Amino acid sequence: MKKVIMGNHALSYGAMLSRSQVIAAYPITPQTQVVELLSEMCADGTLQAKFIKVESEHSAMAACIGASAAGARAFTATSSQGLALMHEMLHWASGGRLPVVLGNINRAMAPGWTIWTDQNDSLSQRDTGWIQFYCASNQEVVDTVIQAFKVSEALAIPSMVVLDAFALSHTYEVVDIPDQAKVDAYLPPFNPPYRVTPDDPRAFGGLTGPEHYMELRYKLQKDMEKVPEMIERTGREYETTFGRYLGLVDDYLCDDAEIILVTSGTAGYTARVAVDEMRDRGLKVGNLRIKVFRPFPFEIVRRLTQSAKKIAVVDRNISYGHHGIFAQELKSAIYGHGGYKPVFGFIAGLGGRDITPASFREVVDTTISHERSEEEIVWIGVKK
Repeated sequence: MKKVIMGNHALSYGAMLSRSQVIAAYPITPQTQVVELLSEMCADGTLQAKFIKVESEHSAMAACIGASAAGARAFTATSSQGLALMHEMLHWASGGRLPVVLGNINRAMAPGWTIWTDQNDSLSQRDTGWIQFYCASNQEVVDTVIQAFKVSEALAIPSMVVLDAFALSHTYEVVDIPDQAKVDAYLPPFNPPYRVTPDDPRAFGGLTGPEHYMELRYKLQKDMEKVPEMIERTGREYETTFGRYLGLVDDYLCDDAEIILVTSGTAGYTARVAVDEMRDRGLKVGNLRIKVFRPFPFEIVRRLTQSAKKIAVVDRNISYGHHGIFAQELKSAIYGHGGYKPVFGFIAGLGGRDITPASFREVVDTTISHERSEEEIVWIGVKK
């Protein structure tokens, strides 16, 4: 079935098709329509789930943690300051090995008070032990929610499905809504080996001394290292059933590219337009869109950038006092593996400012005209 839906509703359909059993809801712009539609689905019986109206985003994640610990498939959604308020509970979900799925609509952090997009809210949570998927289309949102539950439940690690505010959340696109029976075959019911139940009493999340704590974190890291292979494998399974491949990256004309643009989110599709224009000018430019940020897809990024002469990373975020965050990650992935090549770090689009094909043309022109970056950060579109 094909429907014209907004990105927020794509999240809702993904949660519904995954047969989420508990929805914890607290509204925040630009996420509100996600839980609004899910409330209607629960009310009219489209989704057989418990809809919990909570008093804050902190409570929303706490409710999902409790539900997941009891063996229910749990989903919630948030944005920006709401995700920041959840921060404590994100650690409880990952440390407790609870496969909650969270939809986050990227919204810039205040102040100045804003409802427009950049990635600092989700990237501020990069060290909490969650898998992070970054989507670039409404179709990708629906499909990724379903895959996120499958991967999370297989490895007992929670997932965050991330999409740009307004550029995707409120933009309508034609989406192929997967058949429920096929989704059920792809994603079996959640059946954890341990759960909170009076039939089999156990302790969860108790005090852990130094003699055990480090091993718990070691196991979480080792299981996180299994995620890339799991995403590739479940992505191929999804392609077999639904005809769409879900992978770690989306590479476009990278094989012979001398300059590779590294992007994420909706800016990745804008970069494709710029790449086509520059190819027409005879410039060998490609685009590598990072779809999965945590765990970082080291091996495939190294392989796809190996033959490039220069790499230009366009970040819609910043780690203040350092660089753009994807630029940091890219450098850590390739330096020491196959030799040195110049990596140029650009920052654009903070607070929802448009990233256009002209922005990428400026990025490429700057990269071509310098042997290496003369500045730690090159700002695009700043009004000085």
